[in-house]
Amino acid sequence: MPAVRPVLADDVTRLSGVGPRTVERLRKLNIRAIGDLLFHVPIRYQDRTRVVPIGALRPAQEAVIQGRIEVSQVQFGKRRSLLVYVSDGTGALILRFFHFNQRQREGLETGRTIRCFGEPRVGPRAMEMVHPEYRIIDAEQTIAVEEVLTPIYATTEGLQQGMLRRLTDLALQVLADDPSMTDDIDTLLETHAPSPMPALRAALRYVHRPPPDARQEELANGRDAAQQRLALDELLAHQLSLRRLRATVRSEQAPAIPSTSASRTRLLCDLPFALTGAQQRVLEEIDADIAQSRPMLRLLQGDVGAGKTVVAAALAAAVIDAGHKVAIMAPTELLAEQHRRNMQRWFSPLGIPVVALSGRQKKSERRQALEHLTAAAPCIAVGTHALFQQAVAFSHLGLVVIDEQHRFGVDQRLALRDKGRYEETLPHQLIMTATPIPRTLAMTAYADLDVSVIDELPPNRTPVTTVVIPDTRRPEIVERIAGAIANRRQIYWVCPLIDQSDVLEAQSAIDAADQLREALPEARIGLVHGRMKDAEKDATMRAFAAHEIDLLVATTVIEVGVDVPNASLMVIENAERMGLAQLHQLRGRVGRGSTASDCVLMYHGPLSRMAQARLKVMRETTDGFVIADQDLALRGPGEVLGTRQAGTAGYRIADLSRDADLLPTVRALATRLLKNDSAVVDTVIDRWLGYNKEYASV
Repeated sequence: MPAVRPVLADDVTRLSGVGPRTVERLRKLNIRAIGDLLFHVPIRYQDRTRVVPIGALRPAQEAVIQGRIEVSQVQFGKRRSLLVYVSDGTGALILRFFHFNQRQREGLETGRTIRCFGEPRVGPRAMEMVHPEYRIIDAEQTIAVEEVLTPIYATTEGLQQGMLRRLTDLALQVLADDPSMTDDIDTLLETHAPSPMPALRAALRYVHRPPPDARQEELANGRDAAQQRLALDELLAHQLSLRRLRATVRSEQAPAIPSTSASRTRLLCDLPFALTGAQQRVLEEIDADIAQSRPMLRLLQGDVGAGKTVVAAALAAAVIDAGHKVAIMAPTELLAEQHRRNMQRWFSPLGIPVVALSGRQKKSERRQALEHLTAAAPCIAVGTHALFQQAVAFSHLGLVVIDEQHRFGVDQRLALRDKGRYEETLPHQLIMTATPIPRTLAMTAYADLDVSVIDELPPNRTPVTTVVIPDTRRPEIVERIAGAIANRRQIYWVCPLIDQSDVLEAQSAIDAADQLREALPEARIGLVHGRMKDAEKDATMRAFAAHEIDLLVATTVIEVGVDVPNASLMVIENAERMGLAQLHQLRGRVGRGSTASDCVLMYHGPLSRMAQARLKVMRETTDGFVIADQDLALRGPGEVLGTRQAGTAGYRIADLSRDADLLPTVRALATRLLKNDSAVVDTVIDRWLGYNKEYASV
């Protein structure tokens, strides 16, 4: 009986040469099935398809060369090296080896013909290749070059490029014989795609083994038609997964909450300010959601200081009056404590208990808090990830509010939502972020959520003036700080690193604090950085909030932190090394009181073109949404969405900023497929997300 041929859905162990160790290494790359190898696409390519004359070499452009060894000698100095001089009639090149042995030296003797692959660079005497790949060949021998561009894959320790290429070759053979790789989308693309695209099978073959005449610049930029076909397919998989998730969650039951609430009316009347028009509009959008007996899934965007927390409190009041509990989760103890204080200030006069749950509580405090959560009476629970630990149980949880959502892993948010399941109902979810997200990005990355935007700052917020200066003017800034302290104002000084680095010319927070203490001996100076223990960090931040510290030197851990209305000056050192979103978040720490505030962006020149563009944007606008659009254009989606979260499947080939022109097609295809063809939906999701299908379950 003939052996059954492998198919793409089979485990990689069906391929020859794949043993337990290789399986373990492949799993680190999320490669389990044979088909997963095809969707682990190259990150770049090398051109070994032609021999380049030495005279035509260009610095930093990898190339194959072939020539005669003219001389080989050891050079002594600070670092011993073997120099091999090669020429081909068009020019000369030096091969430099820092690590070599006697046998290697003898093999590289004068008169032999050598073929090398490497990256040329300008050396002190001539063009050089350092530690190139090479082989000695007979002068008359004809050695074939590669027939396709050489793919370079993302890999892991112990898994060599040669092994990945061999396995991909085998997977491409399986692809040729496996009828399960359907081209259902290709037919639709003939009428929907913005430009002609190859079929999926052809695109996969092309990106893994591009021909010598491939447009290498387009490949390097991800703009080749085959890459665009795969990018569209991947974006479609994410869109389908999120929208299917949305439909699944919306099919669940949730408590219907009336917006008429005596507690809300009283809370809003007791505030020393009126809600802005934007806050009122957003609250109406939320009220329309929670009035329905299906879970609300809403992302609330608002610039730093736009008043998201007040909106969440007004929502919480209605949920409490309807007899349900509210859970508010923050990423840090410090931010959770700030939320607890705000909620206590607003809800204590209403007789509504606010319960704190943190990892630092005494056993008696924790036991009392847990009793509140399981009791029938409504309350507001505020905490960090401690809210979803196994020992924590809720009864009648009607609303989950998650602040700074990009700081939490998906699994953590899922755990809190599932804890709220009560008698076949799920709580409503409000997810808040102070990182403005461009509409295009939000519609794609958060397709499972409705989006509300507070695009208006409260009238009591004072404008922040931003200046950009070189670090050669540091003494002027120190003098300005002394004047601010004399006027009883407080200052942030932010540095990008904790310790001095030989690679980055960036001042560490520790060194900066020492220098500022020396320059300002009368000032009360505090220091906060990421390597401090949480308790020590929190104590310093509390001291700053209580004005027991005048000048707080910190790394970017203060990007999300407590409100200190008395802080009116922000100095950001090495600002050229930070992204726009981060700079905007840091600047938002000041301008929270009645005093006009300033932000000083101090840079170390010379500035790159991108750094100049970023600092120019910061100087010209304080509008977070304008900044987010510029950030997307300059740096891509990573900075806007935050770092990759635990449980989040990142894009393998698609880029939301580069591929924005594909998004209308992606959304149109997703709508059509979800309506008409669930089998194709399953296929598309499986081939890109596979074992990570729950990544988007926010």
